[in-house]
Amino acid sequence: MLTHPHPARFLHVAFLQLGLCLCLLGTGGAAFASDDDDHEQARQAVVRGDVLPLRQLLQHLDRQRPGGHILEVELERKGGQWVYEIKQLEAGGQLVKVKLDAKTGELIKAKARNPSPRPTQP
Repeated sequence: MLTHPHPARFLHVAFLQLGLCLCLLGTGGAAFASDDDDHEQARQAVVRGDVLPLRQLLQHLDRQRPGGHILEVELERKGGQWVYEIKQLEAGGQLVKVKLDAKTGELIKAKARNPSPRPTQP
């Protein structure tokens, strides 16, 4: 039996991974052909230990900002440093863009965007 401390987050990440696999299968990988070099650089960075695997990084994030729902994850190289940029929906509907050091998982910056106000109904 599979147990996970945050089953909703685990399922969300699993669905993201499944969606990516289905996209790759459906397009034969053509949609990502131009990103092959970026993907290979990122993979090599993980192999060298310059970047934490995504699963480990999400564990760091959950300790620092628990209970959020991951909407998007990007791995970028900025100024010689690998950075994970994560968009997360937190309690109360607040959207937060979090930047984490990809090697250590330490929080670099978190910027919250308030949700747009909903129109009131008469």
